[in-house]
Amino acid sequence: MTDNKDNNSNLQEGRGQQNRPGKKPIPPRFKRGPFFYLIIAMVIFTSLVFLQKFEGGEKIKWSEFIEDANDGKIESVEIGDTEITGKYKSDDAGTDEKAPKTFTVNYNPDLVPDEFLKELEEKGIEVNFPEQHIWLLNIISMLLPIVILVGIFYFLFARKLGGGAGGMLMSFGRSKHKLQGKDRVKVTFDDVAGVEEAKDEVAEIIEFLKNPKKFQRLGGRIPRGVLLVGPPGCGKTLLAKAIAGQADVPFFSISGSDFVEMFVGVGASRVRDLFKQAKENSPCIIFLDEVDAIGRKRGAGFAGGGHDEREQTLNAILVEMDGFDTNDQVIVIAATNRADILDHALTRPGRFDRQIFVPLPDLKGRVDILKVHAKKVKWGPDISLERLARGTPMFSGADLAAIINEAALAATMADKEYVEMTDLEEARDKVRWGRAKKSRVIDQKEKEITAYHEAGHTLVQSLLEDADPLHKVSIIPRGPMGGATFALPEKDRTIFTKRYCMALLQVCFGGRVAEEMFCDDITSGAENDIRQATNIAKQMILTWGMSSELGPINYTPDTGMNDPMYMMPGEKEYSEKTAEAIDSEVQKITNEAYEKAKELIGTNKNNLEQIAKALLKYETLDAADVKIILEGGRLDKPTVADLLAAEQAKNNEQAMNNKTEQPEAEPEEPQDQPAD
Repeated sequence: MTDNKDNNSNLQEGRGQQNRPGKKPIPPRFKRGPFFYLIIAMVIFTSLVFLQKFEGGEKIKWSEFIEDANDGKIESVEIGDTEITGKYKSDDAGTDEKAPKTFTVNYNPDLVPDEFLKELEEKGIEVNFPEQHIWLLNIISMLLPIVILVGIFYFLFARKLGGGAGGMLMSFGRSKHKLQGKDRVKVTFDDVAGVEEAKDEVAEIIEFLKNPKKFQRLGGRIPRGVLLVGPPGCGKTLLAKAIAGQADVPFFSISGSDFVEMFVGVGASRVRDLFKQAKENSPCIIFLDEVDAIGRKRGAGFAGGGHDEREQTLNAILVEMDGFDTNDQVIVIAATNRADILDHALTRPGRFDRQIFVPLPDLKGRVDILKVHAKKVKWGPDISLERLARGTPMFSGADLAAIINEAALAATMADKEYVEMTDLEEARDKVRWGRAKKSRVIDQKEKEITAYHEAGHTLVQSLLEDADPLHKVSIIPRGPMGGATFALPEKDRTIFTKRYCMALLQVCFGGRVAEEMFCDDITSGAENDIRQATNIAKQMILTWGMSSELGPINYTPDTGMNDPMYMMPGEKEYSEKTAEAIDSEVQKITNEAYEKAKELIGTNKNNLEQIAKALLKYETLDAADVKIILEGGRLDKPTVADLLAAEQAKNNEQAMNNKTEQPEAEPEEPQDQPAD
């Protein structure tokens, strides 16, 4: 984007110089494209055809030739192998300028008698024979159009396909990287937040690029490759740009998929070209984004073979990275979210020596990221970035940037002077769960079922001490969901206790239990809840060893082989008997959580019914509203209908004020009529 802006500014500056007084205008430059040369070739070819026709004279029949020879109209003839070219006498042509001066007639020596030439000489006609090299000119005249057409094809097409450094075929082997010079990389560590440990770990790389002799003094060797690993949107690419900006060196960026082309060997050629240009611009940084596109594992049972294009590209990268000299100031930074499927030859010491994990930001990191993105936004007095950070657990840096942007757009569409906290919360829900469908018409019975379902989640979430605190609950449809209950964690969890997991299971089953108790039926609305509860139960048993029957044993497949490409169908690392035990334990844990949720809701039926009625009335309740209901209080706030009515009255009043403020049109004064 920066390059385009600079080019545009230069173009505008050049235009401005052309219009300055006192300077001669720069003549326009016309590009000679393929059509230009094609038109020239066609003109030359047409001229040759006309010249040949003109020089040959008028084409006449043999009978006309004999008649003109007998009448004495012919001055001279030239006998060729297949034709006779002659010249008429000037006095016979007369003063008519349109009369032909020369002629041509077809001639076959086998059909003409031997005395023919003597007869022409007796009639006073000069008989000549062409020189021996004339046949060469005839061949040239016949081949010249073909040579011109071949030349046109070569210059217009062949050179583009394969000739020269700018040829089409040769360009396949050129690297498709994007080079950002020292003056173009504006990102620094001030623009990167939430990954403080990763920033500290790459500090020595920046120091090496700035002062390489400092490391050579004691014989140390800087890591030649750095692998950034982390979930999508955590800032791996931004961190690589910040390293280049902080070190003030050129930055070569290319994606792993850009190496692979339809032609075999192109990827390896592009790798060699990339590293060649990088060495010429050292010290510099090469950034390979999504390196897993070409760096997958090799070997028996894996995709690809010895002639696989991706494997050849990987081999070229391995050779180039291990072929660096000690003094080569080229650092290779790669980013991926699938480090478990990378080839071991790529991650060994000497190539990607160091792996830096870029995790999802914690609470403090989310606050810092929100502050970075909030610098260009006007905020209201009620904004609390800490509260927003608490309500966005497991959000990446890209998600947080999207929240700030969506909140600014929403405030702009509402004609607000600044962004408010309600805009931020709505933007958070929109980014994670989709836009609220406020205009969707819902059947009253379906709305009541949704209200009791969400009230069940809300009640269990509020009463369990091991669960996260309640944030708000809503029955407004959002995305694929008919309603949602939101929690507000007090801290980021790095470990999950068994009590916390059981509390999560009870919260998941709270909606289904409420449907069963108050609606005399169960619905498909608990689909996501059941899926989430099943996944939690399996994780407790298979990974975390929280089952008393199976014990602390890990039954999940190896993470290095946990990829569909590398696993055989139906492959398991435990017996059928163990599989039955796992299914039994999953059912046991989920049933236990379901019964506990049922018992908890059964003892608090009145509170759940009050929450459901409040949801039907207000559609959205926050934690303070739910607390008032659980303590036996009564809510006193405007309903959704009251808010809509107030908004409509406000719009009508504003329309009336605008109408009364418009000045009435004054009558025009009569103009003086001219006297008769």
